[in-house]
Amino acid sequence: MTGRVLITGGAGFIGSHVADALLAEGCRVRVLDALVPQVHGPGRKRPPYLNRAVELVVGDVRHPAVVARCLKNVDVVVHFAAAVGVGQSMYEIASYVAANTQATANLLQVLSRKKHEVRKLIVASSMSIYGEGAYRCARCGPLSSAFRADARLTAKQWEMTCSLCGAAAAAVPTPETKSLDPSSIYAITKRDQEEMCLCVGRAYGLPSVALRFFNVYGERQALSNPYTGVAAIFASRLLNGQPPLIYEDGRQSRDFVHVSDVVQAVLLAIQKPDADYQALNVGTGLATTVNDVAVVLAKSLQRAIQPKILKTFRAGDIRHCVADIAKITAALGYRPRVSFEEGMARLTAWLCSQKPKDRTARAASQLTARGLVR
Repeated sequence: MTGRVLITGGAGFIGSHVADALLAEGCRVRVLDALVPQVHGPGRKRPPYLNRAVELVVGDVRHPAVVARCLKNVDVVVHFAAAVGVGQSMYEIASYVAANTQATANLLQVLSRKKHEVRKLIVASSMSIYGEGAYRCARCGPLSSAFRADARLTAKQWEMTCSLCGAAAAAVPTPETKSLDPSSIYAITKRDQEEMCLCVGRAYGLPSVALRFFNVYGERQALSNPYTGVAAIFASRLLNGQPPLIYEDGRQSRDFVHVSDVVQAVLLAIQKPDADYQALNVGTGLATTVNDVAVVLAKSLQRAIQPKILKTFRAGDIRHCVADIAKITAALGYRPRVSFEEGMARLTAWLCSQKPKDRTARAASQLTARGLVR
């Protein structure tokens, strides 16, 4: 595969790995990134892990003139630029909408002018747009909707029940056909990004693919950002001698996918037309509890620290969500290659050279002060 690729947000965790893979394929890569201090630290310095062969443009997708300049001589756009964080999005509402929804609108506005050579658009969507994952009641069948009322959460009744008969409902893999029910501002803006890109892509005949990333983890995560992925947040706590903070009872489950498998999905979506104008899950299809992540990380880092189970809940959190990956497997031949055990070993090897600042407690106090933790 050869060509010229623009990655917005490409100096970040996932984008930099995608850049490496594209360069290895013979592509020329340009990155547009604002180098936000919360993610990259102060000074807007080029991250040391970003390949020197990458052309880095420090700028904001919210500025159309910058986007237009970066689109020159580009064949493929991989749109990763976004503010990330469920909790923070619930009180930095305008900021998240501007960084995610408005920035994507600017990108699409420039693309709609047709004064470019772009032939493919890939957008990073998120499992968060589902809200709760899919569930099934043994008596009533699949649940048409899944929702945990505040009264049940306050009573520490964490698990989902059937809305028809009240029996316990079992989590099942979530297919792309499940209705979207985002439960945070972040999730709403990710749905916006997905739907806007697919809509404009269809209207202008620009093949577009939305990849719904599940819980991505791996080397280069922003460990000092308290709103990044849970594995990175837990690692930052442990490396600073502090226990991971776990909401609810720790038995909530997610689909943890290693960044290398996400890269695989992105490259397949660029190369193959079979998923054009579609949204696809990117995960492993396997459930792992949040508590297991904390325990495995502590053991791998040789820290005799037990997680702190808070037995409180955050507004916008969900209980279970695991990917059904049948669609992406059939369309693109995607198959996850890195097991959770191998992925955590890779992450741990990298973590041993890192010295992050732990800002988790401060972030938690901000949520509590706003009544977003109960």
